[in-house]
Amino acid sequence: MKFFASCAKGLEYLLADELLALGCARATATTAGVNVEGELVDAQRAVLWSRLASRVLWPLADYDCPDEEALYRGAREVAWQDHLDATMTLAVDAHVSGSAITHARYAAQRIKDAVVDALREASGARPDVDVESPDLRLNLVVRKGRALLSVDLGGGPLHRRGWRRSQGDAPLKENLAAAVLLRGGWPKLYAEGGALLDPMCGSGTLVIEGALMAADVAPGLLRHGDVLPSRWRGFDADAWRALLDDAAARERAGRAVLRPVFDGSDLDPQAIHAARENATAAGLRDAIRWEVRPVEQLAEHFLSRHSRFRGNGGVEVPVADGNIGSAAQSVEAGTSRGLVACNPPYDARLAADPALYRTLGDALKRAVPDWCASLLCGDRELAFATGLRARKNYQLFNGALECTLIVCDPIRPAMREDAAPRDLSEGARMVANRLRKTLKASKSWRERGDVDCFRAYDADIPEYAAAIDVYTDAGSRERWLHVQEYAAPAEIPEAVTRRRFGELLAGAAEALDVPRERIAVKTRAKGKGGSKYGHFAHRGEFMSVREGAARLRVNLFDYLDTGLFLDHRPLRLSIAEEARGGRFLNLFCYTGAATVQAAVGGAAQTTSVDLSATYLEWLADNLRENAIGGTRHRIAQADAMAWLRGDRGEYDLVFCDPPTFSNSARADDFDVQRSHVELLRLAVARLAPDGVLYFSNNFRRFRLDADALAAFASVEDISAETIPPDFARNPRIHRTWRLRRRDG
Repeated sequence: MKFFASCAKGLEYLLADELLALGCARATATTAGVNVEGELVDAQRAVLWSRLASRVLWPLADYDCPDEEALYRGAREVAWQDHLDATMTLAVDAHVSGSAITHARYAAQRIKDAVVDALREASGARPDVDVESPDLRLNLVVRKGRALLSVDLGGGPLHRRGWRRSQGDAPLKENLAAAVLLRGGWPKLYAEGGALLDPMCGSGTLVIEGALMAADVAPGLLRHGDVLPSRWRGFDADAWRALLDDAAARERAGRAVLRPVFDGSDLDPQAIHAARENATAAGLRDAIRWEVRPVEQLAEHFLSRHSRFRGNGGVEVPVADGNIGSAAQSVEAGTSRGLVACNPPYDARLAADPALYRTLGDALKRAVPDWCASLLCGDRELAFATGLRARKNYQLFNGALECTLIVCDPIRPAMREDAAPRDLSEGARMVANRLRKTLKASKSWRERGDVDCFRAYDADIPEYAAAIDVYTDAGSRERWLHVQEYAAPAEIPEAVTRRRFGELLAGAAEALDVPRERIAVKTRAKGKGGSKYGHFAHRGEFMSVREGAARLRVNLFDYLDTGLFLDHRPLRLSIAEEARGGRFLNLFCYTGAATVQAAVGGAAQTTSVDLSATYLEWLADNLRENAIGGTRHRIAQADAMAWLRGDRGEYDLVFCDPPTFSNSARADDFDVQRSHVELLRLAVARLAPDGVLYFSNNFRRFRLDADALAAFASVEDISAETIPPDFARNPRIHRTWRLRRRDG
C-alpha cells in the first residue's frame, strides 16, 4: 500500500532515509514529503517514531476534481460508514491550488458536508465537528484537477511532541530541530561519548529534542500516551499498542543510561525559565543544565567549569591558563567531541544582526574548536557572517522562510603549516612555493611589529599578475585573502589569463591555508571603455582587524578597496605616536583609519573631512569599534578644498591623502597634480607654529611643485621611511612629504 509522509521543504531526503530505517519497503522523496510503500503498521510506526515527518496520511480516495461539485460528489461516493459512525467527531484540513477551487476552508466544508450527508443517509444521524481533537481527522489536497482525500493517522501535526509547556517568540518546531541534530551527526556523536550544546537555546527545543533522541524516546510517546492518535475504524489498535509497549521498554532502557551531557544557555532569563519547564515536562529535569549567559562568555564559562578534564585513560589533567579549547573538550563526562546545535535569531523578514552571528562564530571557535556545529541560520549571508567554514550547506524551510543550515566539522579546522601540498598544477605550485618563501622571510618583522594585515604577493611571478593581501580577523584570528587581478597585456589570450588566475588562487589557498569562501576576488573584465574591474559583491560583510592598538573595520568583498590602505601602515602608526595631546586634522579622510590611530594614540581632538557619506559612516563605525566618541571628535561631510577655505581652526598634526582626481557633482573637479599647491597652501595655513603636515598620494606620474611650495612651507620627502617591508618591491606605491609652516 502507498501512503504519504509530509515534511518541511528541505527535509525530504532525510525523511526518506528515516522511513526506510523504520522498515518501510520504499520511500521516494518529492516536494515537501515522501511517497512511501508499506503496510498500515509501517505507517503507524512512522506516526510513533518519525522525528522528521509533519503528518502521516493514509489515502482513502483519489479522483478527478475539475470543480466544486466534483469535489463533493467524489467524497460522497466513499463508504464513510466503514471509517466512522455518527457518534464520532470529525475535522477536515484542506490544501488547494489551481483556478477551479481557490478557497481551502470552503473545500473543507464541502468534504465535511459529503461525510455528514453519507452518514445521515445510512443511519439517520450525523457526526459532530471538533477541530481541536477529533476522532477522525481528514486531509484533503486538491492539485492539478485531482483531489486526494486521506486519513491523518497522527491526528494532527507530529512536531508536537507533548512536552512543550512554555515557549518564546517563534519557537523552532521539533521536527526541524531534529533535522538540525541529524545533519550535525548527533546520534553518532552521542554514541561516541559526545556532548550537546546550544548557546542560544530559547525555550530549549534543540537540547530537549537531542536528549530525547539520545535516550531513545519515541517522538510520539509523550504526545499520545495510551490514547489512540486516531479513532478511524481502519486503525489497527492492537498493532499500535504493541508498538507502544516496545517504545516504552526502549524508553526505560534509554533513560536509565542517559548521560547528563546537555547544556543550554540564553541571554534571556524568561527563555531559560521556559526551557526548564519544558525539560521537566519531558522528564529531563536533571539531565540538562540550563544557564542564563550571553554567548560572548561561552569560552570563559567552559574554562571556569572545566578547569580539569579527563584525558586518555581517564587520568585528570590540569588545564593550562588560557587553554580554553582544551578545557572545552569536556562537558563533565570526559567528552573530547560534541555538537553545537543552534538556531540564532532572525525574524519573518530575515532581519538579524550579522554582528551577532559573527559573535557566535567567534565564541564557538574559542570555546569548542574541535566540536561539530549545526547552525540553522536565517539565510546564506547570515550563515556567512558566522565566519565559520561550512563542510555542508543545506537549504530548508522554517515555515515559509527559506533558511540555510550549515554544518562545520570541526568548528575551527586545524592550521596545516607543514601540510603536504594538494594536487596542484605546476603553475599553482610555483605560486604556492613563492608565497611560502615570502611568509618565511617576512615572519620576523611581522611578529616584531605584531602585524596582522599585510601584502603577501605582488605579481612576484610576472605571469601571475595580481596582488594578494592577507587580513586577519581580530576576533576569530582567521586569515582572509583579498586578491586583485592586474590587467594582462592585450596580446595574452583571455583563456590563458583565466587559467593563470585560477592557478594563482589555488596556490594562494594552499600556501596560506585559507578556504575559498574566505578569499575575496577582484577580477578585471572587458567593458565599455577598455579593461576595468567587474561587478563586486553586495554582502555587507564587515570584520575588524588589528593595527597597533586600534581595531579597524574592513570590507573585502563589496568595494574595489577594503577600507584600509595597507601601504600606509607605518605612517598611521607614526601618527598615533605624534598625535598625543594634540589637535589632529584628517583631510580626504576616507574611512578614517588615520583618525582612529590619532584618537587611540591620545589626540586631544580630531577633525575628519570627506565628501562621501559612506566613508564617513564607516569612520563613525571605526570610532565606535574603539569606544571613541564625544564632541572632541568632529566629522565634516564637505569638499576638502572648500572646507579649508572656510575653516579658521588650528591644528598640530594634519594628514592629507587626496585622490588622484575627483569629478563629483557636489564639488569642483579635483586633480591632484593641478590642485596640490593650492590644497597645501590652505592646509599649511591651518598649522600651529610647530605643526606638521603629512602629504601623500599614489599618482605614479605626480611631480611636486617644490618651487611654488617653498614660498610658504619647508618640504621633506620621507617616502622611503613610510613604505613598509611588504611593499618594498613596489616603492612607488605612494609618495609622502613632511611639510612645516615657514615663518613669515
